[in-house]
Amino acid sequence: MDVDSRAEDWARLQLCGVGPAPLVALLRAFGTPSAIFAATSARRRAVVPASAAAQVDAGPDPERLAATLAWLAGPGHALIAWDDADYPRVLLEISDPPPVLYCIGNRALLARPAFAIVGSRNASAQGEADARAFAAALSAAGLTIVSGLAQGIDAAAHRGGLAAAGSSIAVVGTGLDRVYPASNRDLALALAANGLLLSEFAPGTPPLKQNFPRRNRLVSGLSQGVLVVEASLSSGSLITARQAAEQGREVFALPGSIHSPVSKGCHRLIREGAKLVETAQDILDELKLPGAAPDRRGAPAIEVPLEDPVAAAVLAALGFAPASVDTLAQRTGMAAAKLNATLTMLEIDHRAASLPGGLWQRLS
Repeated sequence: MDVDSRAEDWARLQLCGVGPAPLVALLRAFGTPSAIFAATSARRRAVVPASAAAQVDAGPDPERLAATLAWLAGPGHALIAWDDADYPRVLLEISDPPPVLYCIGNRALLARPAFAIVGSRNASAQGEADARAFAAALSAAGLTIVSGLAQGIDAAAHRGGLAAAGSSIAVVGTGLDRVYPASNRDLALALAANGLLLSEFAPGTPPLKQNFPRRNRLVSGLSQGVLVVEASLSSGSLITARQAAEQGREVFALPGSIHSPVSKGCHRLIREGAKLVETAQDILDELKLPGAAPDRRGAPAIEVPLEDPVAAAVLAALGFAPASVDTLAQRTGMAAAKLNATLTMLEIDHRAASLPGGLWQRLS
């Protein structure tokens, strides 16, 4: 498939590397990328600093441009620019909207109301289950679920979003010619087929560390609000929450055990003013979405009582905070071997999950 000249001009301009402020100045002065390139160097230097004008004078790296155009010629691949009718209007509200977005999939999702769910890459089994359940409930209520395609909470949120009508958008920190992390390749394919993959970075861009905080501002910028499911105090999800607040978006957090390191970031957000939520309906009510139907998914499931009294005793002793086998031995008086066997049975039955550090956690 041939790439139209307009998309080629936008790709060429983006690959010049001109910063947001001079780029806006150039577009205001000349109107379109093609007019910018057609202008003389002297005219461009009258509008922007000499360094920015020099970037346009030099043009993009020819190999990088050729690779980008080759990618755009692929089936389902597209470039959305500031002046496109389907460029997300909500992104124009943030301080530095990207001039170009590359995408694969259903770009009509960009016009729908969206909600972001983010959290730890090293999520607990319960955290992933909660993220997926909240995402499925909100997607069923008509919200498109936005996240960053990372392992853990992000991946679970995308799967929940894809499970219902709202679908899901993944905003990534690389070019769309690669999947990072590679373990999410199947999920990326599902998003390309039934959702949307989105990036401000041109094809060929590797997973550079500095790209991911920039990616996060788009995750929040596309969304009416952000839910943080699990996050340590150093989690990048807290950056997303801060950016959401700066952009005027609602911030929500799911509380967890006081003993869990991946709950501490959520608890900090709640102390700083994030809204504590327990069910998906809490979010729908807070956003005051018209016609949002009550949906209890995202709330803790009602457990079927256990017939095995030993397993029931271990589950009761485990409670809802992570605990070690030694702690459970003290609470129940059982031998370690019996406890390990019972915990394994509970794990097979999806009642409990093992965590790093020899801890166990109850699953709802």
